[in-house]
Amino acid sequence: MEAKPTGKGLPANAYTKLSHGEEYQPIVPDNAPLPEATRYSVLWGMFYAIVFSAAAAYLGLKIGQVFEAAIPIAILAVGLSALMKRKNSLQENVIIQSIGASSGVIVAGAIFTIPGLYILGIEASFAQVFLSSLFGGILGILFLIPFRRYFVKDMHGEFPFPEATATTEVLVTGETGGNQAKILLKALAIGGLYDFVVSGLGFWKEVVSTNVFGWGKQLIESTRLEFRMNIGAAVMGLGYIVGLKYALIIASGSFLAWWVIMPAIYYIGQFNPAPILNAAKPIAQMMPGEIFSTYIRHIGIGGIAAAGLIGIIKSWKIIVGAFKLAIDEISGKTHSSEKAVKVRRTQTDIKMKWLVVLIISALLGVFVFFLLLVVKGNLMYALAGLLIVTVIAFLFTTVAARAIAIVGTNPVSGMTLMTLIISSVILVGIGLKGNDGMLAALIIGGVVCTALSMAGGFITDLKIGYWLGTTPRTQERWKFLGTLLAAASVGAVIFMLHQTYGFGAEAGPNALEAPQASAMAAVLKPLMTGQPAPWLMYLAGVILAIVLEFIGIPPLAFALGMYLPLHLNTPILFGGIVAYFVEKSSKDEKISHLRKDRGTLIASGFIAGGAIMGVIAAALVYIGQTFTGNSHWNLMVGIGTQHWAESAGAEILGFLMFVILLIYLYWDSKRVQED
Repeated sequence: MEAKPTGKGLPANAYTKLSHGEEYQPIVPDNAPLPEATRYSVLWGMFYAIVFSAAAAYLGLKIGQVFEAAIPIAILAVGLSALMKRKNSLQENVIIQSIGASSGVIVAGAIFTIPGLYILGIEASFAQVFLSSLFGGILGILFLIPFRRYFVKDMHGEFPFPEATATTEVLVTGETGGNQAKILLKALAIGGLYDFVVSGLGFWKEVVSTNVFGWGKQLIESTRLEFRMNIGAAVMGLGYIVGLKYALIIASGSFLAWWVIMPAIYYIGQFNPAPILNAAKPIAQMMPGEIFSTYIRHIGIGGIAAAGLIGIIKSWKIIVGAFKLAIDEISGKTHSSEKAVKVRRTQTDIKMKWLVVLIISALLGVFVFFLLLVVKGNLMYALAGLLIVTVIAFLFTTVAARAIAIVGTNPVSGMTLMTLIISSVILVGIGLKGNDGMLAALIIGGVVCTALSMAGGFITDLKIGYWLGTTPRTQERWKFLGTLLAAASVGAVIFMLHQTYGFGAEAGPNALEAPQASAMAAVLKPLMTGQPAPWLMYLAGVILAIVLEFIGIPPLAFALGMYLPLHLNTPILFGGIVAYFVEKSSKDEKISHLRKDRGTLIASGFIAGGAIMGVIAAALVYIGQTFTGNSHWNLMVGIGTQHWAESAGAEILGFLMFVILLIYLYWDSKRVQED
């Protein structure tokens, strides 16, 4: 028995469990395929992979959040096909989205680990960054393919697949795609122009503070209390998408760190004339940012680590089920009854013999990469690195896929932190330590992190293809191209941003935070060098995370708020507040829902536009520094606004412009009328 397509969207049984004998019939049936991998779809997929990789890398390194590119790419693909009056473009749009969506998952794998090398003072080459991302992405694809049928077909209706559902709805609703694309592109232009004017040209100050007022200065000097806020469109747009609940949790972590713990540390520490722990100067001489980075941030690191481990413990049943699934696949128990049945087009994967060849080739490539570019020709170290990558990436690939299928979020940071700790213990045990050990551990972590991130992202693509009737083998083949382009783009952007801004709090006032990589580096360094670490601060964060878990507050969001600077979390809160008021702007639930969705499109445009223009601004600075030979040159120096950008007038103007931006987001979101 089959549920036929309705003609207006997905079949009625698309999201429900199938009864005995019932089959799911996708929109595009097996015997009537539409064009999939055409010149049009491949070229546009390549374009989006490059652009969104650069944008996601910049934003992720700045605020620690990688925005999901799948939905914006789907909207743009549908809008473009409508604009060009392209017929039968549904499957082409699936391929565009699948290739382009490689950007976000490769970025997440790279920026969580690789910038940690620069933070630790180790100069990573472009080849190291590129190849760690490339091999990680390839392994994530290859290790996931054997489990595709289980997740997307056998468990039909069992897993909600939240991101895949949203993206599929965008692709199916082609008649509204053009309007969605117009809203997104307009917001992208506004957000991009706004962020370029402020962060690139310095027409008003990007980070505003109560320090601009007389009473604010007195408050800082006497108690170290300060309010700081980044007034960028991209960060505020992220807050809208996060929503008020999680924005409040993240901001509460910041408020505890900056407005409770910091004044307490200053109040006690001001009476001690000597530096405490590994600090360079006494607490009495420190400003708020110095107290935060020297002491409080370590509590956030402990909380992030504990939150990741709590996530692994809570997913224990998923892990056990994933291990059992892996054993069944290896032993050939799964689908044994289906071997004699002719495989349908919509269930055709890359053949197993070629999959085995590709996996072996990829692992040989990883071994050669480690041997030549990571451990300087030491055969034992290279074999140890290969063993760690193979075992952890394979076993936890299905964990990442199942987590995405169930809740839409991937606990990749916790699994990567575990990988770093395991790698460090093994590598130190066989004699690899110091800078060479930290390089090897972070490269290993980068490969594993990217593999797990890719597995979670790719299962989303395959589920979309299953619902719509795309050939899985086509998606699998072209996903390698997206991975290649995304890895190259991420490598180039990380290298350029390191040269232009630097990473971590120690790199200067304009440095990008790279929060996850900073946390990884902070945990890794003591393990590899034997130096004293602020274990008591880490322990405080661990205990805090456990308490938060017991009382029902997500510890990862709260700990991330404690780890990130205050000025990056306050605009997220304001974006969440706007989302709340938009959602409550009408008594009609349907109108409120449509307004919230319109706001999400606008916020997505702000994020993408701000991130893209941030990359362009960084590229212009990099070119200008190379051309002038002046490492301090930037666009503000070039047009003479550098002094104005730091003035009180520019700071007050920044407050006002941010208020105008919030009002615009609320007003434009409400343009869905009551009638």
